[in-house]
Amino acid sequence: MRERKNTLLLFSKLPEVGKVKTRLTVLKDGIFQPEVASALYHCMLFDVVEICMTAMTKLEQESEAEVMALRADGIPEDEIVRDTYELVISVAPEENVARMEKLFYDAGQWPRPMVFICDKGANFDEHYNHSFQQVWDRGADCILSMGADMPALHTKDVTNGFEMLHSLDGVEGGGIVLAPDQAMGVSIVGWTRETDFDHTGVYYCQSGLTVLPAYIQKCREKGLPALYLPAVPDVDTMGDLMHNVTLVEALNYCAPFEDNTPPWRTLQALKEMGWDKIVVPPNDLHDPREEIDK
Repeated sequence: MRERKNTLLLFSKLPEVGKVKTRLTVLKDGIFQPEVASALYHCMLFDVVEICMTAMTKLEQESEAEVMALRADGIPEDEIVRDTYELVISVAPEENVARMEKLFYDAGQWPRPMVFICDKGANFDEHYNHSFQQVWDRGADCILSMGADMPALHTKDVTNGFEMLHSLDGVEGGGIVLAPDQAMGVSIVGWTRETDFDHTGVYYCQSGLTVLPAYIQKCREKGLPALYLPAVPDVDTMGDLMHNVTLVEALNYCAPFEDNTPPWRTLQALKEMGWDKIVVPPNDLHDPREEIDK
């Protein structure tokens, strides 16, 4: 039986005061003190990890059920694929790896094991490429990667991402999957081992393209298929945060009705910050309706 090794690569930062989510703080153009923004990111990081773990466990259970069903149908072992899943958390610099590991272990028991690695490079592209290469060296067949600042992540985003990657497994030349964020960037991206692709020139695009069109242009130049996942917003600016506040509230309310793992830590942090509700002034900048409503 073939074992297909799937890795969820979480490209992250240690939640250090003054070094994460600074655009939400008074250090830049935000309104929060640095320790508040760091604590919020800490909650988002833990929520994203728990959401990913839940999705990976569901995927493994589904794979095992499929293996049993195929065996019962008499399908030969060499035609059956069993999927396994590993969570890898990448952080920099080197000294932060042990600190990140301690952060998680001090929080208590997690439902799945985690692997911690250090990414290195002279810019974001190189750091991301180094993370991917380490995961390929660990024997991964598929990598789905994302950031840790996405409290609106849904378990279905993770399961759909891996299912799309599996549809590309065995495709000659491979292919990529990607989900945009809310600001011309990309929040989830991954590809199969057979895919000749990397992040070079994407996050530091000399032509002026933003991240999403830069990935698409690179695929177009290589003739690679790309599969589109629904957008998943992240949190960088105050505008991003206000949008995500509404999503976090909705996800926590909806979770019991759809068997989803919600971003409950982030919701609690927002409540403690007094930011669990977003209220806006009346807006008259809409198309006239007098002829329609009369």
